[in-house]
Amino acid sequence: MKAKVDKDTCIGCGACPGICPEIFEMDDDGLAVAKDSVIPEDLEESAQEARDGCPVDAIDID
Repeated sequence: MKAKVDKDTCIGCGACPGICPEIFEMDDDGLAVAKDSVIPEDLEESAQEARDGCPVDAIDID
């Protein structure tokens, strides 16, 4: 699985790194980014929870 954050949609709320800091972090612009596009199997559930918790649906995981 891979994670991607749409920087045009992200509002920088910090929810995703709060839920799954192993995959998501805030960049210098205050917006979320995926640290590694490939999500390890043991973190898939946490990454999906972060996606589902995004208030503006800026995270795509496939």
